[in-house]
Amino acid sequence: MDADYFKSHDMSWGTLGTVRPFPNLQPEKDAKEIQTVLEKKDAATLVRILTNRNNDQRQLIAKTYQGITQKDLVSALKKVLSGDLETLLLALLMTPIQHEAHRLRQTMEGLGTDEDTMLEILCTRSGQKLKAVSAAYKELYKKDLEKDLKGETSGDFAKLVVALLNRENVPGVVQRDIEALSASLNQKKSDVSPWINILTSRDSDHLNRVLMGVELERGQLVDQVLEKHFTGDIRLGLRVLAQCIQNPFLYLAQRLKTTKTPVLHGLMVSHCEEDLLCVRAAYIKLTGTSLYTALQKQFKGNHLQALLALCRSED
Repeated sequence: MDADYFKSHDMSWGTLGTVRPFPNLQPEKDAKEIQTVLEKKDAATLVRILTNRNNDQRQLIAKTYQGITQKDLVSALKKVLSGDLETLLLALLMTPIQHEAHRLRQTMEGLGTDEDTMLEILCTRSGQKLKAVSAAYKELYKKDLEKDLKGETSGDFAKLVVALLNRENVPGVVQRDIEALSASLNQKKSDVSPWINILTSRDSDHLNRVLMGVELERGQLVDQVLEKHFTGDIRLGLRVLAQCIQNPFLYLAQRLKTTKTPVLHGLMVSHCEEDLLCVRAAYIKLTGTSLYTALQKQFKGNHLQALLALCRSED
């Protein structure tokens, strides 16, 4: 790890991210060093540089590298790296918005649909950010994200996914929303429409009060209410959405607990500059083990060093 890295804490005081701007950045020096280590296939030095710079700095280094070598850094890395380390470092070279678009694309590739990752992104990102992700998706893949999501989903779950993608905060009255959600459960077949409409069109403070009101009225946790009244993908979707409203960091910690490499990569890269400190705190509370320690038990080599650099420190 670069010795000067921790001085950057002062530059981002108050940030909830673990990756912060590297002080006294010299993009030309970094680009030339990367050029040298690529020739030597020195993966350890690549990890040290790329994980100790924030995303804006990596974009600048990649641009400088191209100016010096007339080569694309991503293509150069692909020739030298392989496996999980390659996947992780290439993710770090995407902009945050491109990375989320890439992850959504991956949820729809191959056999079946990865609803869990799809929901993670759609339920934890603001409407404004998802609009930017949709634009990046179109630029990267020449396809419409909403149409692709509709093609991978069906029924009420498709309605929820589209509503999340296009969410906008609309003012509401807490008591009215509580009554609407509660009334929807009193029919012979529970009506999912109010749940989709309300949970995708209010701000988080409002929705926390609404869900608390539903719990008081029904005498059950929201998760139990949804488990009882809905089935299939729509039940999964509403439960994830409710968890992300009530305690998003606990939800993300539960995702990390799966220890699946694509989940770890996606989540840590997406959140390392935003709120990974909060996710780490939720993780140790959930599991009794720090994320830093858990990573050391599962991974090794340069791949481990890259993950530890994103996690940053022991709790």
